[in-house]
Amino acid sequence: METRDLVLLELRPTIPSAIVNDTMSSEEIFQNATLRPIAKLQNELLLAVFQNYIRKHKNVFYDLTIEKRLDYIENAIHKDMKFRNSLKGIVIGQFTLQEYEQYIENSSALNKRMMNIVKERLKSNIQLLAYEYAH
Repeated sequence: METRDLVLLELRPTIPSAIVNDTMSSEEIFQNATLRPIAKLQNELLLAVFQNYIRKHKNVFYDLTIEKRLDYIENAIHKDMKFRNSLKGIVIGQFTLQEYEQYIENSSALNKRMMNIVKERLKSNIQLLAYEYAH
């Protein structure tokens, strides 16, 4: 394995609940073995990127109720293709070469899983997206 791949794998946190077994689909295995650890590793960057997104969109997010903020996250990820592609790049850039080969075999299904994980990560950190933490 290449040095880059080894370093990337060593950086990733372990997620005890991210179980992998033989009964799972290849997408589910990829999600638990690759996508979830990368999303956890990249959590602070994902939050910073979303805070920048909020700023670029006139801080409207901060005037919303919690429920509307959750919808805002959902819409930003699903409807803003530039933003979505930026988030995908943050995750894909952490793939090993072998993982990238796996990813391109079924990128459509894996992109859906990837964006759901990122969206849930942002939603679960909604308190860190409050206005007072953004400055």
